[in-house]
Amino acid sequence: MGLSAEQLRSSLDALARIEPAFAAALAHAGYPEPRIRDRGYATLLRTIVGQQVSYKAADAVWAKLEAALIEATDPARIAATSDEDLRAAGLSRQKTGYARSLAEEVLSGRLDLANLPADDEEAIAQLVRIKGIGRWSAEIYLLFAEGRTDVWPAGDLAVQVEIGRILGLPERPSEKTIRELAEKWRPHRSAATVFAWHHYMFDPATQSAKNSAI
Repeated sequence: MGLSAEQLRSSLDALARIEPAFAAALAHAGYPEPRIRDRGYATLLRTIVGQQVSYKAADAVWAKLEAALIEATDPARIAATSDEDLRAAGLSRQKTGYARSLAEEVLSGRLDLANLPADDEEAIAQLVRIKGIGRWSAEIYLLFAEGRTDVWPAGDLAVQVEIGRILGLPERPSEKTIRELAEKWRPHRSAATVFAWHHYMFDPATQSAKNSAI
């Protein structure tokens, strides 16, 4: 499960002591709500379904998939369903392949989502073996579904934009720069991530540019 409200508050209070800019931003935007997903196959499958489409479209495809497969959360159902039927349920050709890759990894035992490595980088390495799951998706899974405390998706555009804004930087920092900046925030970078998204959505100046898949 993801970080609880208490964990977020504790980590953000610690960040405010480390980085004065966070203290000011926290006073401005307040504490974020927890973002929690279930651990396991269904969450990763929903991640694949939701790629490159709106939340509304993703929900519609998921509902159609559940109706067609009865138990879409069972990887054996995906494995036993023809490509034609998966396409008819709303999955693109590419996402059909991704869904099969995930189901095969789970069914074969090569991917044990109940026992991912404790080391974040090792866990990410296991997750990105799945077709359609890149580093960002793996990081988001570890953050929302496993509640890991020090995940830092530095490639996320909204995180880059808002951390730059919080720190008062003249331009959006690069992924490399933002990784370096966040080293001193360990082991609270997951909370920094959630707060960056919260601050991004809170700030009226970004209302017209909210296109991050968070």
